[in-house]
Amino acid sequence: MAFSLETIRLFLLDMDGTFYLEDTLLPGALMFLDLCRERGAAFSFLTNNSSRGKEDYLNKLRRIGVSGITEQQIFTSGDATLIYLEERQIGRDLLLIGTSSLERQFAAAGYETASSTPEAVVLGFDTTLTYEKLTKLCNAVRAGLPYIATHPDLNCPVAGGYIPDIGATIAYVEAATGRRPDAVIGKPNRFILQAAARRFGCQPEEICMVGDRLYTDIALGRNGCKTVLVLCGESGREDLPGAVHQPDLVCQDLLELCQVWQKSE
Repeated sequence: MAFSLETIRLFLLDMDGTFYLEDTLLPGALMFLDLCRERGAAFSFLTNNSSRGKEDYLNKLRRIGVSGITEQQIFTSGDATLIYLEERQIGRDLLLIGTSSLERQFAAAGYETASSTPEAVVLGFDTTLTYEKLTKLCNAVRAGLPYIATHPDLNCPVAGGYIPDIGATIAYVEAATGRRPDAVIGKPNRFILQAAARRFGCQPEEICMVGDRLYTDIALGRNGCKTVLVLCGESGREDLPGAVHQPDLVCQDLLELCQVWQKSE
């Protein structure tokens, strides 16, 4: 192992494909949280999935048997995008392409999400995407408005396979307009790691990202954190040879990560 788990002050846990798959907890999920509490390590659920808000995730976690989690322990690419907009003082009038949950989150933060004269366009993972929405999005991008995407994921794992994620929409818009987003906020970009480090009062090198995607979760390691790849989601062991971003540790699932951590005492 390239690092000691005992040096980690904050574990960032991906959700889809790492902690659960749809409504099923993956092996070792609850055991890992208990082990973090026992060892005095902080943890936060860090997800690129901007189709749901914090309350949605809290409700889901409670429904599938996870207790003791607060809003402070959930950080989404939607949260990070709001911080990005605030820090750069981008206007309050937006064209937001996203689910009703994401719209509510932005509206609660004081943003107009369907302005007729938007100052910027924000693209989230929209499982309610329509051709009308795609047309509005492409028109706004073609007009040269600042164009921000919450994250880059190509696929979202679900039971039985995958569904297209925001990365597929980004590719569609690029084909139609010739433009890619001016900023992509979520993993593997530095902005979301820095935001998590500030929230929990630690340095990037004291953080470990645990996830199932090489090109987002593991690529976050290029910004200074440690990474653990679990093989119960999108990436398989066959994807590792030749991969640009290599994890510091590979485990089948959180159960194996627990076992490795327990043996490292």
